[in-house]
Amino acid sequence: MAYGIRNINVLDLRPSTGIGVALPFDASGVFRTVYTTKDQLKYNLINFLLTNKRERFFNPNFGADIRSKLFEQITQFTADDLDTQIRSGIEQYFPNVVITDLFIGSEPDQNLITIQFSYTINNTGESDNVILSING
Repeated sequence: MAYGIRNINVLDLRPSTGIGVALPFDASGVFRTVYTTKDQLKYNLINFLLTNKRERFFNPNFGADIRSKLFEQITQFTADDLDTQIRSGIEQYFPNVVITDLFIGSEPDQNLITIQFSYTINNTGESDNVILSING
């Protein structure tokens, strides 16, 4: 009989130890503590999507550079370009994440880009999704 073995991160074995902060910074005292690696990875992905290239010191290529497309006319070419930027960036900076589904929607009249994607974490087999709306 085969067993499905699941890897557990060492940090997840101590549930009372915080490993990061949640986004957005809206709790009393500004920060909300994150206690699982799955949740922290999700917030790291959101941070990656919200970061522009050349915005981070000593790592100028980090970021999805989505805001650079915000004032362009949203066409299929722009959506395909964003898709490529997001996939290649996540592949480079988050090698343990596999994107299973990616949807980029837009509302040109409101200057709004919506990004929805589902992903799986390689070493644990867990999956989650991110929905992000950026309004110019």
